[in-house]
Amino acid sequence: MSIVDNKKAFFDYFIEERFEAGLELEGWEVKAIRAGRVGIKEAYVRIIRSQVWLVGAHISALSSASTHVRPDATRMRRCLMHRAEIDKLIGKVKERGYTLVPINLHFSKGRVKLDIGLAKGKREHDKRAAIKDRENQRAAADAMKKSGRAHRDPAD
Repeated sequence: MSIVDNKKAFFDYFIEERFEAGLELEGWEVKAIRAGRVGIKEAYVRIIRSQVWLVGAHISALSSASTHVRPDATRMRRCLMHRAEIDKLIGKVKERGYTLVPINLHFSKGRVKLDIGLAKGKREHDKRAAIKDRENQRAAADAMKKSGRAHRDPAD
């Protein structure tokens, strides 16, 4: 069950490989995520001292949060992955042009999971081509709708 998608990641990067990671969260963060108060559009993933961290994700605290908790909406959150996966990511990120981007935040068996994409940046002409393809698909869909309306029998 998807909570939030990062559509900007697919526009800015070619996603070559996906990894699923758990997140180390506090109680108020889980409640806020269940309420849909999360954004990963400006977030990114970094590897610091052989650990994977989600940086810049914004989780807004609920107004009913406990009074003794001081919520920090954009704190760094550790991603929980197997050592072999982390080592593979470290090797790939050291290669030129690769980066890690958060793709999707979702529930899996009652737990909050993050899909991380091993990505290569798109150039400007690649982005223009993506925009052109999207507009062509939209125009074709509109034409199909209009042609479907024109051929209807007035007796229906």
